[in-house]
Amino acid sequence: MIPTIDPKPPGQKLIKKMSTRTKWMLLAPVGLLLFSFGLCVLSEAAHQRRIGEPTQVWVLLGIYSLALINAGIVLFGEALRFRILLDVRRETRRSLRQAVRNIKTKSVRKTLSQHLKSDKKTKSPTKTD
Repeated sequence: MIPTIDPKPPGQKLIKKMSTRTKWMLLAPVGLLLFSFGLCVLSEAAHQRRIGEPTQVWVLLGIYSLALINAGIVLFGEALRFRILLDVRRETRRSLRQAVRNIKTKSVRKTLSQHLKSDKKTKSPTKTD
């Protein structure tokens, strides 16, 4: 008896279940932290170069800092994407609610005007003034 193994990584299911707002709230600060930490490592690499450390040390630190900076930018970009998606959804819902409200008020006005027109006395076509 061989157990079935789900081919998807376990974290992928968790991420799919998260709301867009939660993804935004997690990715934005993590992206900013990675970017900031990458800048700190870059300044350390520059310091290592200035004090005369071997080339391998400061080059590896510089590459590591660039990887951190780029990862931070990518994560923050994804967070920005989720935030824009939230704003677009909110505006779409707002405009749909307003459109439905306008349609309802127009239909109510139309039925009221039809009702009022039917209540008025109409002249008989046979009578003359």
